[in-house]
Amino acid sequence: MGVWQLIAVGLVILLGLVGVLVPGVPGQAIVWAAVLWWALTERTTAAWGVLIGATALLLLNQALKPLLRPRRPRESDAPRKTLMLGGIAGIVGFFVLPVVGGIVGYVGAVYGAERLRLGSGGAARASLRSVMRATGYSVLVELFASLLVTGTWLVAVIRS
Repeated sequence: MGVWQLIAVGLVILLGLVGVLVPGVPGQAIVWAAVLWWALTERTTAAWGVLIGATALLLLNQALKPLLRPRRPRESDAPRKTLMLGGIAGIVGFFVLPVVGGIVGYVGAVYGAERLRLGSGGAARASLRSVMRATGYSVLVELFASLLVTGTWLVAVIRS
């Protein structure tokens, strides 16, 4: 696979990661489709392993999705900008501090944005709890699964 095609796959995966944050966009399906595109082009054992692992993880995530509360962003008083900032910080955090950085980035950014907006730590913590109950857990689980797939793909690309 050429460099430009790898860059295109990476951009599609990034689009899928952002799509996880936007209600109504099938972000996980976009991430999986990009990995499928890469695996069909590469045709190596590692590529097929990544595709099988991604498929299993994302199917498990879809099976567990009904156990989580549905997304109801209007239940939290946080603006949409705060939720998007949390998601973007989760994506960046995942790569800065592998695996746990996604969770730390998401929660930290939502808390920080709410602290700036509301002015006090207590109000920001209350708002963070409200955000996590309304949307946070389902978004965090979907984003984390997609980030694990992305990280695995990235490791496979670097090693090949």
